[in-house]
Amino acid sequence: MKVALIGSSGFVGKHLQKELLHRGHDVTVMVRKNVGIASQQSLTVVTGDAYSSELVAGAVKDHDAVVSAFNPGWNDPELFDNFIRGSEAIVRGVEASGVRRLVIIGGAGSLFVAPGVQLVDTDAFIEHVPPNIVPGARAARDALDTMRSNTTLDWTFVSPPAFLEEGERTGTYRLGEESLLMDGDKPAGISVADFAVAVVDELETPRHLKARFTVARKL
Repeated sequence: MKVALIGSSGFVGKHLQKELLHRGHDVTVMVRKNVGIASQQSLTVVTGDAYSSELVAGAVKDHDAVVSAFNPGWNDPELFDNFIRGSEAIVRGVEASGVRRLVIIGGAGSLFVAPGVQLVDTDAFIEHVPPNIVPGARAARDALDTMRSNTTLDWTFVSPPAFLEEGERTGTYRLGEESLLMDGDKPAGISVADFAVAVVDELETPRHLKARFTVARKL
C-alpha cells in the first residue's frame, strides 16, 4: 500500500515507519521541519503542518491509507488544546483529500476499567501518571468520542495498553476492545515494536472499521 504517516518522529511513529517499510509498503512521512531526513527507496518525506487541514490534505492525497501518531509533545503547555486542534485538522484534511482509511493512535486513558469508568478518570491514573501527560490523555479521549460519530471515513482508533515500552519485536500480541487489558491483577504492557505490528496488521487486514481496539503482550 501507499501509506501516509503523520507523527513519524515520535516514540510510536518511529516504530510504525520501520514496520511499514519492513513489510514493503510505500511510506510518505509528513514532517513540520525537514531536519536532514532524506527521501529514499519506498520512503518519501514531505513538509507539512498537522494543524493545517489544507497542508494535511495535500500531503496525504492519492494514498491508500493514513496513519496518525500525532502528538503535540507531552511538555506542550497547551497540550490539551493543541491535541484537539491538531486531531481535528488531521481528520478534516484526510476527508478533504479523498482518502477514506484513517488509523489513529490514541492513548490508554480512554479504556474502561469498570462499567462507565475510564482509566483517565481514576485516582490511580492521576497519582501515577506525570501531571504533564494527563491533559493529553484527556484530549485523546475526547478525540475518540468525536471520532465515533464520523461516518465519512473508514477510521480505526488504536489504544496501547497501560505500559508501552521499548523491547523486542516478537510479532505476537493479544487483542482487546474497549477495556484495559490486564496481566493477572496488574495492567498489561507491550513493546512498542509489537504495538506497531498490531497497527500495521489492522491496516493490511481491517477488522475494526469505525471502532476502537487495544492490544497487549500475549500471555
